[in-house]
Amino acid sequence: MQRLFYVEEQRLLAGPYCAQLAKLRKPYRLLGPDEMNRATGTTHHGGIAVVADCRKISPATIETIPRGKLLVALDGIGNPHNLGAIARAAAFFGAETLLLHDVPGAATLSDAAYRVAEGGFEFLQLFRTRDLALTLSELTPVYRSVAASTDKESKPIQDLPLDRPIALVLGHEETGISEAVLKACRRQVHVQGAGNIQSLNVATAAAVLLAAIVNKK
Repeated sequence: MQRLFYVEEQRLLAGPYCAQLAKLRKPYRLLGPDEMNRATGTTHHGGIAVVADCRKISPATIETIPRGKLLVALDGIGNPHNLGAIARAAAFFGAETLLLHDVPGAATLSDAAYRVAEGGFEFLQLFRTRDLALTLSELTPVYRSVAASTDKESKPIQDLPLDRPIALVLGHEETGISEAVLKACRRQVHVQGAGNIQSLNVATAAAVLLAAIVNKK
């Protein structure tokens, strides 16, 4: 955190952070409503705003990715709102790691993603890779990679065995999971619906699949 702005109504909330900034000799300011809107460029600031360094995303390797029960991997999710919603769902259901495929057009950390995540990114360890298929293959001794897919090879999420930690892989909103990444996954799963439409929004599907995984007995 490099600096902080707040309005009178948020004085108590801002107080502890102001004390930390004072120790570090970094600026903070009480602003009026109009000043706050100009400083943040929006009216949707909740009365408090910070200027912070961009969070770094670590390169993914077999050595750096932690061993946990649940990892979420995103193969080219393009909409930052979907990225934020998936991060929120992943944090809510206890996933420890979010793995991003660093390809052209893929969403990355942004104001929109952070806003929709509602703090979800703070509970996730973030990693990136330029070759998700290779990374998933390297993680095979640790995680069972599971693709969210509507292909004919896909099975209902309820049939997924949970004898190993899961790496849930979600694909692009329109094109889905790339062929190379799909081949690297050990299983394909889907959410069963009424059949009226083919699929769910990817962020909604992520929440349903994560709920099914963590709540399966």
